[in-house]
Amino acid sequence: MALLAGCASDRMDDIDTGVRPQPLEAQPIGQVQSGQLPDPTTDTSQFPEKPTVDPALQGQQMASANPAGAAAPATAMDIKKDAMVGGWKVNAAGAGCDMFLTLTNLGSGSRGGTRGCVGPLAAMGSWEVSGKQVMLRDRTGNTIATLYKSAENRYDGSLSSGQPVSLSR
Repeated sequence: MALLAGCASDRMDDIDTGVRPQPLEAQPIGQVQSGQLPDPTTDTSQFPEKPTVDPALQGQQMASANPAGAAAPATAMDIKKDAMVGGWKVNAAGAGCDMFLTLTNLGSGSRGGTRGCVGPLAAMGSWEVSGKQVMLRDRTGNTIATLYKSAENRYDGSLSSGQPVSLSR
């Protein structure tokens, strides 16, 4: 013979579901101002200066589209591979996404990946440092981008198609 026992609670017995809170009354928000906004094409005092590109670096970005034999520009900074580990914001051809770099070995490079990227960066699987350059590779080992360190926490270069790409954090 089996005996079943259950638990009982009277905690919910005191809730009165018939009582509803009173609606809040509308409150005044003050004066609303109206007026014409300044023309952003003529009044540029409110906007930061447009970034300038060093002409020497602009030519180098196109040269780095050919990763075989392409050299980093003279202004490229030394790269410490362990300082690159972690998350990066990517800007490639005007579109943004995220990149994550690790030191886990994968072939001749280290494992890496992207989130939200389109085009060749969506297939990024590894990365490797060679001299003053960083090569991003797809999952089959093909170089999809070459970058160089242009500032602290910033890398610039180009995709294999020649489009500019940058990493920053």
